[in-house]
Amino acid sequence: MDFVVAWACLLALVFILYVILDGFSLGIGLLFPSARNEEERDLMMSSIAPVWDANQTWLVFGGGAIFVAFPTVYTVLFPALYIPLMTLLFGLIFRGVTFEFRANATRKQKWSRAFFFGSLVAVVSQGLTLGGVISGTTVVEGQFAGGPFDWFNPFSVFVGIALVAGYTLLGATYLIIKTRGEVQHRAYRQAFWSAIIVLACQVIVTVWTPLHYPVVLTYWLNPPRIYFIWIFPLMGLSAFYGLMKNLKNRHEFLPFVCTVILFLAGYLGLISSLYPFAIPPAVTFREASAQKETLRLGFWAVIIVLPVVLSYTVYSYSIFRGKVSKEGYHY
Repeated sequence: MDFVVAWACLLALVFILYVILDGFSLGIGLLFPSARNEEERDLMMSSIAPVWDANQTWLVFGGGAIFVAFPTVYTVLFPALYIPLMTLLFGLIFRGVTFEFRANATRKQKWSRAFFFGSLVAVVSQGLTLGGVISGTTVVEGQFAGGPFDWFNPFSVFVGIALVAGYTLLGATYLIIKTRGEVQHRAYRQAFWSAIIVLACQVIVTVWTPLHYPVVLTYWLNPPRIYFIWIFPLMGLSAFYGLMKNLKNRHEFLPFVCTVILFLAGYLGLISSLYPFAIPPAVTFREASAQKETLRLGFWAVIIVLPVVLSYTVYSYSIFRGKVSKEGYHY
């Protein structure tokens, strides 16, 4: 077994699970200002309260996996992206604190605003981090050799804005599944407009990426990737069409499914464009990997732990399925 490829696939799985699962809870935080009153915000909060802590497990899992399997990535990217990564952690911690304080407060308005602010900071920081990775990192002899603000450029700022729209779409389609009445009706409208913005952002990022990172265009237009990489834009367009159709027909579950496929299309397209680089454009996964013995031991440990975490996640969503109401969950 090629453990470097296996670990790269494992990391890809863990991070997309985080993006999808924590993405909709962050998206609901972004939608907080659109609620008419605190009762509606209580309903929105109740839809994610039982599962949102577990969603962030995947971020911790991914960070630990990078440390074990690709220590060079940890050594180079963390100093290179120190500011957006620390801002991300601040946003997540601040958001968690406001979540708990709001649940027990008698006057919830200020905590609702704080929850929105924490969610916004976390999402924008994720976008800046992703944009910084795609923009490229200066590496000399296995060490970061750039400046503290190399990650900050128009491309990374745009990726941050695009991620706000994407998580808003995830949050809106999740609310369609979990709520009724005015909150659900408004979520249909929010999902419609968010989807249009997300598609526009994906098109712009697709055009902008090879201009910002020229080797990508070579991958797109030459074998062997030319034979499969264009499947992902078609997959995204098909998902967008299905999303629009299902929103128009007022389906509840299918818009979220189409949104997940839309995210997957962009995510797989990005991975296919950047691979084999773990740190574009300087360090490949093989160059960044740990010793073979470490990869082997860590991989089999993950094979034991990962099904447990996945089972718990599926079980928690199964237990808290159904619509939420003012009194809590309704089955």
